[in-house]
Amino acid sequence: MPYYPRPMDKLIGELTKLPGIGPKTGQRLAFHILGLNKSEVESLARAIVEAKENINYCSRCNDLTADDPCKICRSPDRERSLLCVVESSKDVIAMEKTGEYNGLYHVLHGSISPMDGVGPEDIEIDNLMPRIEKGEIEEIILATDPNAEGDATAMYLAKLLKPLGIKVTRIAHGLPVGGDLEYADEVTLSKALEGRREL
Repeated sequence: MPYYPRPMDKLIGELTKLPGIGPKTGQRLAFHILGLNKSEVESLARAIVEAKENINYCSRCNDLTADDPCKICRSPDRERSLLCVVESSKDVIAMEKTGEYNGLYHVLHGSISPMDGVGPEDIEIDNLMPRIEKGEIEEIILATDPNAEGDATAMYLAKLLKPLGIKVTRIAHGLPVGGDLEYADEVTLSKALEGRREL
């Protein structure tokens, strides 16, 4: 026997399809939405539809954009000799928030994961090579996640790119700022040692 009216059940069901939303959170969100006034609900629905209809992928870097090419690719102020390869658009935002990077990006939309059946052909590598062959790029920074999939992706790309004579670097990873050595695991400590630099 259903606990809620059919429209409420349907709303909860749709919300629980979102990543990280389980049945309890779906219920909480559904009750919140039902507590909004009609114009707020319509505004939320419009925002979802407008985002779906107007957000696409940049034809150059694969980042999310409403305009093609995206504002980063169009900007004359970006350093065109640097290309940072990331796994997702969320990574572009994280890099931009640092204020330390002013180059261009290439978004892979995933990482190589043989265990999950994801190979190089399943991520956005095809339009990376033509960008490099234009000759503007002098350094490629591989900023994939510091996990098995991210490392596999970085190694694959490094093997692919090295013969082109372009400098290929990998972002350092290890201990977080403000972290204590005693609480770090062995893998994190070994990565911190590998990424050490001269002072």
